[in-house]
Amino acid sequence: MKKLMLTGVLGAAALAMAGSAASAATLDDVKAKGFVQCGVSQGLPGFSNPDADGNWSGLDVDLCRAVAAAIFGDGDAVKFTPLSAKERFTALQSGEVDLLSRNTTWTMSRDTQLGLNFAGVNYYDGQGFMIRTSMDINSALELSGASVCTNTGTTTELNVADYFRANNMEYELVAFEKADEVVAAYDAGRCDVYTTDQSGLYAQRLKLTDPGEHKVLPEIISKEPLGPVVRQGDDQWFNIVKWVHIATVNAEELGVNQANVDEMKDGDNPSVKRLLGTEGEFGAAIGLGNDWAYNAIKAVGNYGEIFDRNVGPDTPLGIARGVNALWSKGGLMYGPPIR
Repeated sequence: MKKLMLTGVLGAAALAMAGSAASAATLDDVKAKGFVQCGVSQGLPGFSNPDADGNWSGLDVDLCRAVAAAIFGDGDAVKFTPLSAKERFTALQSGEVDLLSRNTTWTMSRDTQLGLNFAGVNYYDGQGFMIRTSMDINSALELSGASVCTNTGTTTELNVADYFRANNMEYELVAFEKADEVVAAYDAGRCDVYTTDQSGLYAQRLKLTDPGEHKVLPEIISKEPLGPVVRQGDDQWFNIVKWVHIATVNAEELGVNQANVDEMKDGDNPSVKRLLGTEGEFGAAIGLGNDWAYNAIKAVGNYGEIFDRNVGPDTPLGIARGVNALWSKGGLMYGPPIR
């Protein structure tokens, strides 16, 4: 779910200054405390969601675990900080969290004005609309006059405004700060439509009283590349987070997975050997052991495994790979080579 930058709460210049002060030698700080502090959502099934015992799981959570495993050889060396949309950038800038992995859209303003760096895209998404099936509507172009629920202070609001204005339609915005408040309001009938990223719609639909009575309309009205975020000013930490994600994508392409990673480590494929650290010194270049990617894959698997386990067709969300498939299979997931 994509959220608007916090200008007005903290100016862009203040945020950048805070980020610069907080971002030096992040890896050293992480090693000193013995874990990665990862900022996640307050509960989005499939992406970052705690169970009744407080155990976190999801696609974004697995990225945090992969980073922890790359550093410590232990995917459990991570602690999670649930953050609202309003809190998340401040928490990262202030150093409260080391990494933000919270279904956050990569935009130019966030990448250039807030002292942040996006370390890649781990889910290509787009904003959509969910309605009750009883409305007998099959297109977002039929929503003129509808009341629309979403999160306050988000790019979702801007996208809705653009879409309705471009199509000469009227609407009433009903906005709340917390995602669960939006879901509750929509479920209670306080609005006709719920809008957010399509992945979020599929996830939040599971929380409704009767999920089967709601459907997601086909229109995608925006580009929402979601990915992990770090502070500017620490290239080493930026490279670690970026290349851990890339390693999981390359692993899928090379046929390396959680179950066969030990066997593949002893193989003869040069690309696999570089990935798993038996050839070259690629870990040393980012301050880690050369088995950094091996440890990440051993902990959480390759990107395909992460996707399928958390949001894929056999999960309650039932999301097809679509544009999140590998580039070689018609998707957008493409990892630069380790060499």
